[in-house]
Amino acid sequence: MNQIMFAGIAADTAKAFGVDWPHFIAQVISFSILAFLLHRFAYKPILQVLEERRRRIAEGLANAEKIKTELARTEASRQEVIHQANAQAQKLIEEARQAAARVQEVETQKAIAAAKDIVEKARQATEAEHARMLTELRREVGRLVVQTTGRVVGKTLTPDDQQRLANEAARELAA
Repeated sequence: MNQIMFAGIAADTAKAFGVDWPHFIAQVISFSILAFLLHRFAYKPILQVLEERRRRIAEGLANAEKIKTELARTEASRQEVIHQANAQAQKLIEEARQAAARVQEVETQKAIAAAKDIVEKARQATEAEHARMLTELRREVGRLVVQTTGRVVGKTLTPDDQQRLANEAARELAA
């Protein structure tokens, strides 16, 4: 009985809204055909385009992540290369400083040796000059002694006497 009652209510409602069953069924069939065609020729291709786009976006994001990872790795590699270059530059600078210090030490030693050589040559030259002057002084003193002795004695001395007096004066000056 409930079913009959619902059927009556449905028929009254359909009549109140002006439902014409043959037109309604034709519209349902037309809508079904249209829905099938839209689904087959419009909705599926649009869904495929959207799926392809979603897939490309996902690939792009994956590639972007790969690029980001590669960029980070490249940056780390670049930093390592820069660090190694800085370390190598510091090493070269230190080696250059050590080489400069060695060269400076060698040149200093050469300069000291040259200065010592000059001082030694000057000392030898001074000693030679001193010896020459002493020899000259002895000769001059010997000559003066011979000359003074000759004047004091009042006679001319023989060359042997002059030699003997010069030698005695030289011995006394040396002592």
